[in-house]
Amino acid sequence: MLRTATVAGVLLALLAVPSPALADDAPPPPGKITVDVVSVNGSGCPAGTAAVAVNHDNTAFTVTYSRYLAQAGGGADPTEIRKNCQLNLRVNVPHGFTYAVAQADYRGYANLAGGASGIEQANYYFTGTSPTAHIRHTFRGPLNDNWQATDKTAVTDLVYAPCGEQRNLNVNSELRVNKGSSTGHSFMSMDSTDGSVNTIYHFAWKKCD
Repeated sequence: MLRTATVAGVLLALLAVPSPALADDAPPPPGKITVDVVSVNGSGCPAGTAAVAVNHDNTAFTVTYSRYLAQAGGGADPTEIRKNCQLNLRVNVPHGFTYAVAQADYRGYANLAGGASGIEQANYYFTGTSPTAHIRHTFRGPLNDNWQATDKTAVTDLVYAPCGEQRNLNVNSELRVNKGSSTGHSFMSMDSTDGSVNTIYHFAWKKCD
């Protein structure tokens, strides 16, 4: 089912390396952006458990999960050690501009026994282009606390949507728990104490020639 989040305001402009298809750093484009959720798939985001909204200042969009949890040990089913979620998003931007994902912030909760470990990783790509390399964050037990991880793309590595083309943005994230030498139950979730977590994706903008 297609779901749309729309806001008005001023869009964020971040520094990026010029390329033949892109002008020098552009002022924020006027008007609105919309993010159409084309599909949400994966064991970490069953139907109805993930929602997307654009921030009020148009600098980012937020994904909220409610059932994104990986676990291992203590009788957990082996299929539970890895959970993933793929978002396919149509980001509609003002004419003459394009964007890249400059930064993504993830947070959640982990209860990892001594000897166990947890991994959060993600990559990003536009339909028809090669995926970026996974950015991985490892957490080691014993750990019983909130966790946070930030993927920040270097200016020289920003990948922009092709100018003048509608290419959907794909975001692939993953949680994985390895029980290692531990004997107890361990889990890692993309959840806060109220049952949801905000994963925030920050845009970098460029003006097309």
